[in-house]
Amino acid sequence: MKQFLSFVHKEFYHILRDGRTMLILLGMPVVQILLFGFAINMEVQHIRTVIFDPAQDAATRDITERLTANPYFHMQGYVYSSDEINKLLQRGETDVAIVYEQNFNENLVHSKKAQLQIIADASNPNTGTIVAGYVTAIVGEYHPHIPYRIEVENKLLYNPEMKSAYTFVPGIMGLVLMIICAIMTSISIVREKERGTMEVLLTSPLKPGTVLISKTVPYLALSFINLITILLLSYFVLGVPIQGNLALLVAVSVLFIFLSLSLGLLISTLVQTQVTAVLISGIGLMMPTLILSGMIFPIGNMPEPLQWVSSAVPARWYIAAVKKVMIEGLGFTHVVKEVGILTAMVVFLIGASIAKIKNRL
Repeated sequence: MKQFLSFVHKEFYHILRDGRTMLILLGMPVVQILLFGFAINMEVQHIRTVIFDPAQDAATRDITERLTANPYFHMQGYVYSSDEINKLLQRGETDVAIVYEQNFNENLVHSKKAQLQIIADASNPNTGTIVAGYVTAIVGEYHPHIPYRIEVENKLLYNPEMKSAYTFVPGIMGLVLMIICAIMTSISIVREKERGTMEVLLTSPLKPGTVLISKTVPYLALSFINLITILLLSYFVLGVPIQGNLALLVAVSVLFIFLSLSLGLLISTLVQTQVTAVLISGIGLMMPTLILSGMIFPIGNMPEPLQWVSSAVPARWYIAAVKKVMIEGLGFTHVVKEVGILTAMVVFLIGASIAKIKNRL
């Protein structure tokens, strides 16, 4: 145990005296959580809107006033031809155009039916769909000539204010912990190989597996600090509450940190240079985590082969568990599946790393 602690102390000393490493370890998570939390926002606001109203009657004015009063819309004024609408959309000077038909109010009174066209810029499909949905909802509330009215009450669970941070914070936690832990662990061991000191470490009385574990303990401690930092920023800066049990959330996160460190260990046993380690653990892990983990794109919308591939992405199971505990407030019984899969991955990765390491390089 004394020799093991000596190895851990040595690794701590190497990390703490390297200012750049400390900046990456402790500074990058803060930058990423703030950048993703504030920059990535799925809410569509300040929708630039123009009106084409050849009718100019009471009904069209009433609907236009409702749109103007809505804080999501920025009314730019009236246009007087379809060509003018096309030019504004082509130049990117407006986001949506509302086109009323001739005799809008008269048709509404006599036939109980009038037409209104929404022309939205869908070069970004998500934005275009949301904008059209906003307009449709506002217009749908206008029923002055119908003798009865159906009132619909919407109840949004877990995220009533529809804040994007609720969606992205669990994903950011998975991305940051995965990339930071895997990169730093793999680099620390490969650096020993490049310097020729790994053979000296492996000739010590400690077994190769114990040597590897001793080099990951400091990164485990620093990753725990990152976890606490991310949770504090999420709660106090981004306003994302922790609905479930905090101890369970931390326990699941520590398990994921173990997994990420184990993955970094395995990468370090497969490569010989720090550049290769960075490429594999950084770029090689970032893209699957961003695309296949459910962080940005719903897994259920993916083709079935990609859904199977995403099952091998550790962040998928961690993000799902964090959402259940942190956002939905569920307990351990609801994350047994995710915890079981993450535990199996940890055992496999540690076993593969120990089996791969050689006593003689």
